[in-house]
Amino acid sequence: MIADIVLPLALDAPYSYRVPEGMTLQPGQTVHVPLGSRETFGLVWSVDGKASGENLKAIRALSALPPLPEKLMTFLQRVSAYTLAPLGLVARMAMRDPDAEAHEAPRFGLRATGAQPRRLTPTRARVMAAALGGLTHRRKDLAEAAGCSTGVIDALMDEGVFEMVPLPSLARAASFDLASRGPRLNAQQRAAADELSGLVKTGGFAPVLLEGVTGSGKTEVYFEAVATALEAGRQALILLPEISLTPEFVARFEARFGGAPGLWHSGIASTRRDRLWHAVAEGEAKVVVGARSALFLPFSSLGLIVVDEEHEAAFKQDDVVRYHARDMAVLRGQCEGCPVILSSATPSIESRVNAEQGRYRHVKLESRAAGRALPDLLPIDLTKDAPPRGAYLSPKLIGMIGETLSRGEQAMVFLNRRGYAPLTLCRACGHRWQCPNCDAWLVEHRFRRALICHHCGHTERRPIACTECGAEESLTACGPGVERVAEEIAAAFPDHRRIVLSSDFPGGTERLKRELQAVADGEFDLVIGTQLIAKGHNFPKLTLAAVVDADIGLVSNDPRAAERSFQLLTQVTGRAGRGERPGRGVLQSYQPKHVVIRALLSGDEASFYAAEIASREAAGLPPFGRLAAILVSAKDRSAAEAHARKLAEAGFRLMEEGAIPSITILGPADPPLALLRGKHRMRLILKAPRAVSIQSAIRAMLERAGPARGGARVDVDIDPMSFL
Repeated sequence: MIADIVLPLALDAPYSYRVPEGMTLQPGQTVHVPLGSRETFGLVWSVDGKASGENLKAIRALSALPPLPEKLMTFLQRVSAYTLAPLGLVARMAMRDPDAEAHEAPRFGLRATGAQPRRLTPTRARVMAAALGGLTHRRKDLAEAAGCSTGVIDALMDEGVFEMVPLPSLARAASFDLASRGPRLNAQQRAAADELSGLVKTGGFAPVLLEGVTGSGKTEVYFEAVATALEAGRQALILLPEISLTPEFVARFEARFGGAPGLWHSGIASTRRDRLWHAVAEGEAKVVVGARSALFLPFSSLGLIVVDEEHEAAFKQDDVVRYHARDMAVLRGQCEGCPVILSSATPSIESRVNAEQGRYRHVKLESRAAGRALPDLLPIDLTKDAPPRGAYLSPKLIGMIGETLSRGEQAMVFLNRRGYAPLTLCRACGHRWQCPNCDAWLVEHRFRRALICHHCGHTERRPIACTECGAEESLTACGPGVERVAEEIAAAFPDHRRIVLSSDFPGGTERLKRELQAVADGEFDLVIGTQLIAKGHNFPKLTLAAVVDADIGLVSNDPRAAERSFQLLTQVTGRAGRGERPGRGVLQSYQPKHVVIRALLSGDEASFYAAEIASREAAGLPPFGRLAAILVSAKDRSAAEAHARKLAEAGFRLMEEGAIPSITILGPADPPLALLRGKHRMRLILKAPRAVSIQSAIRAMLERAGPARGGARVDVDIDPMSFL
């Protein structure tokens, strides 16, 4: 017998191995196999019982991991075919390494034996007092309670004062109370919840766009659909675009269901991810909340997929396997035969067009929960109300913030730019600090006293004197970052409590969870932040949301620039007025008559989307056409350029021969970031009508051009979201 094994490597096709006598295999199982001089693991893709594999290497062993479900394997194959990523790399996202399987280590605690120490010091007395009652304590917790080091406790253990006892294993998944604990739904929410729950009860693939204004209660509505899936004994997956959204979301989930969902993202320790993977595969974990990679978990009975904030660009993975989690969630739902809910206050044009054309159901929530009004939006024309020299907040905005604070309310100031300043230069000679690995300026982070590249992570100490001309005290920061805005606000309102929230700050999700809760509890009067605070958060006392630079995303070579700016600014201003008091949104802009700004101020969302959709359709851009990018990178620029030209030439020749349909090939050309992480890059953009399989054309081009030489690497990006 021969088994085709998919190895977790950049390989398109499985490798064939001989099945040893007495070994029974089925697709989806993980096995140990030889590969050259080493041993690795792989996924059984198929088994041929009629062939003879005498000349093949034999499978070494069968792992104890549960097999991947057949529907998941179908999904992996279709993801590979759509994205043109090697099947091995796609399968790797769903697999676990059996050799590195991190089983839960035994847990132990300490319990007092009743014995007395030979010498009783005040510190030892505190430890023994903290351990009274015969309870079992963790060593770290006991040390914290007694205010001493763990060394004191170790010494008491050596003297027999404490004994070590095993602690019970942690539960792999929480149980849920399906009785409604959430807020009472209004008539509009109830109708939407009933429609979604009905789709879950009926079963079968059903993509749904759940659109609702900010604060309309979309989360509570789709929680009802989750509850329906749980009542039916099915599992549910909820995808979030940012890890930062997880803490508040989990708190809302626990309040509704009486238990925490399984969490899956890069910030979770590998041991916890391993336990959750097994719990999902065995049907024990009923609800998983995670980032885009959670889409590849081995659900045994998936009954619902929810993609929250479906418009977010963070759902697109731009390395290794380049896929958009929103689109692949719809594909997974199709493979599993379950409903897929795409939730957003500002849906992507792709989802909106799909809803308008009847491919998706469209469920709308047109008003905020509890009858609260949407915030009033006000423009500040920076050509007329300019900030003082060296400042970035206009006097008018400073006055509005002061009025808000005087009423005991919170104000939020938003700037989607990390650090202190995006550019540092020398006034004496004009030298600019640039990343040695990328075509990008180094961003000053004054809190860390460093110059940092936001693309590769290169870091330099901020010099005192210019490294080019030696001039001292000549360095100047150009442009604002969120830290600089925070400095300006601190000077204007020194007596008010303020907090800066940015993904650059250390502490991870736990620190962020505490800080967001502190903001929600009203411990800070002023919140200054980046995109981290723009969505998914509910601050009841926040009544003013101000955007420092509403123009920042309007000038771009990205065809989605206007759409993304509209979505982001809507989300930011939507944070205001979600409590009992009405809210205001303020947009500082040098272009107050820009179509995006006008649409926001007028509230004419329909006209904006109609114009954007018409523009896309006229240009033949997604969702009315196909778009793909081929990126060739190499340490040597000439090697990257040579292979990129070879690919373009292959495409034109194939079209001349009639081997592929007529498509538009643009380039090769340098992208804006032609040098990234030490590699030179050349890019081709391919555009085709919707009816054309752009994947087939790219496969033919890659095959005709042959393998890249000179260390060059080729990456294909279907439906690109980034044009840098």
